[in-house]
Amino acid sequence: MIELDGSQGEGGGQILRTGLALAMVTGQPLAIDRIRAGRPKPGLMRQHLACVLAAAELSGAQVESAELGSQRLRFVPGTVRAGDYRFSVASAGSCMLVLQTVLPALLLADAPSRVSLAGGTHNPMAPPFHFLDLAYAPLVRSLGADLQLVLHRCGFYPAGGGAVEATIVPSAGPLRPFDLLARGALQAAHGECLAPGLARHVAVRELGTLGSAMGWSVEQLRHGVARQNEGPGNALMAVFAYEHVTEVFTAFGEKTLSAEQVAHRLVKEVRAFQKSGAAVGAHLADQLALLLALAVWQSRKAAAFSCSEVTPHTRTNCAVIERFLPVRFAISQGAEAATVQVAPA
Repeated sequence: MIELDGSQGEGGGQILRTGLALAMVTGQPLAIDRIRAGRPKPGLMRQHLACVLAAAELSGAQVESAELGSQRLRFVPGTVRAGDYRFSVASAGSCMLVLQTVLPALLLADAPSRVSLAGGTHNPMAPPFHFLDLAYAPLVRSLGADLQLVLHRCGFYPAGGGAVEATIVPSAGPLRPFDLLARGALQAAHGECLAPGLARHVAVRELGTLGSAMGWSVEQLRHGVARQNEGPGNALMAVFAYEHVTEVFTAFGEKTLSAEQVAHRLVKEVRAFQKSGAAVGAHLADQLALLLALAVWQSRKAAAFSCSEVTPHTRTNCAVIERFLPVRFAISQGAEAATVQVAPA
């Protein structure tokens, strides 16, 4: 049994999600104690419990202490079954985090799967739909598998109610690792604003401020499609399609922030990434680490990528991965960017 301390490193829900994902992938039982112990509301919250229950349904697992507020969990997976699944997160908890939990096991299953998800689709502190669709899914395809995502309805905090459908097709053979050390030439860029249930001037001001800072034309500034009753909610996104990778950066509106402040927050993040020269940003690095580890494990071939920043979140994720898979991460920090190497142990 793999035993994890849920308070180690970054100490958040990522330890739980990565642990569940790799328990299913490897068939190894998992025990986690002190789940989110250092957080203001420790233990399993609704979106974390949704991840546990989804993983249990996927793998026919035996589970102990899967209840709200629990700081311990025992998870003994069975055989992962491909198929059609529906998972829902109460209120506005992120359903994209549920997808993040079940995806690795379904990528290695013996047949395609379809997953219908309900809950939050654009949440602070979680990967939003557009990030997974435009930045993450192409990397899954680079491994030889396929991930197709469809957004049926946006879900924002606190109402939730979003709906997403994911189609996962495993690779015909072992996942193929790859190096992603350079982003390549910029091929296209645009800004997009979702602001359902808000006055129209909010999106106009956010896009105008973003466009002015980035030197973008009117054609590069898009009002995203969302019905008014999908709000209130606000997400401002900047999308950069490079030769080798697409990156998506998101800033979320808050009651205490002006539209201009939201846009300037996004511009600051974008410029830090551009200055680094790295292939991927900090959030995509976190996601890429697990994907490449799976491919390195299956192929016994090494892989590497460069990123603008290695966060405590990413370091903790790498440490959890090493507990389950016979791979080792090596992180080297340069003047502007870091390089992450993953190799067979």
